[in-house]
Amino acid sequence: MGDNSPAAKCSYVRSNFQPPANGVQTVAFHDTVRAVPRVVLAYAPLSRASTLLSQRRGGAWYVYRCTGAGFRDGLYRAPIWLPDGEVPAEAAVPSPQELAEQARAQLHLPSPRIEANPAGDKLVSLPTWLWLDRSGWGRQQATAAVPGVSVTAVATPKSVSWSMGDGNTVSCSGPGTPFTARGDASAASPDCGHTYHRSSATAPGQQYPVGATIHWMVTWSGAGASGTFPDLTTSATAAFRVAEVQALGTGHR
Repeated sequence: MGDNSPAAKCSYVRSNFQPPANGVQTVAFHDTVRAVPRVVLAYAPLSRASTLLSQRRGGAWYVYRCTGAGFRDGLYRAPIWLPDGEVPAEAAVPSPQELAEQARAQLHLPSPRIEANPAGDKLVSLPTWLWLDRSGWGRQQATAAVPGVSVTAVATPKSVSWSMGDGNTVSCSGPGTPFTARGDASAASPDCGHTYHRSSATAPGQQYPVGATIHWMVTWSGAGASGTFPDLTTSATAAFRVAEVQALGTGHR
């Protein structure tokens, strides 16, 4: 989850980095652990006068690197420019807040999967049970560290917002209760459901677009400090066909 070995060392090293010519630039680094891109730095360019002056005096850009088993580059630190002959000072240990940002960027939240009963067509005036697959509901965490400092960010699902496609919304405090084979199809879900009062016959494709959004509470702690981040969200979509009971023929339940 991004933990670092206490044996590793971090410092600024000379590089061929060049600042952007104009405009604010965001740099995207590739996360080789999870094989996904992630953006961790954004910085403004030097003025043209400052750039020309630095080139005339001679020097180079230095980037922050960590070396040792299990370590990745300290991407939470922006590059610095030093004149030739000047040695970079010992890099200060990042603050708990800086490491917390790094840990939050490493959180990998699963995408929800929508489930409902009836499994096929939904019926007007018959309760529809709503729930999310349990594999996507659970606490997630990630840790960022440098020698002597470790901070963990934790994301906890706290609620689900449903958009039912007929103009109604449903808020559920949990993932919802799955319908079982022995359940009463005429009974409403005990904690997460919706009853349609008109068919989807006039909706695009004769289906209602349904969406579920999980709201994640994100906290962090470590190095004798703690805090919270704004909520994160993950979402999924589905399409429900809602039919009038009489249109399905006799014997259908």
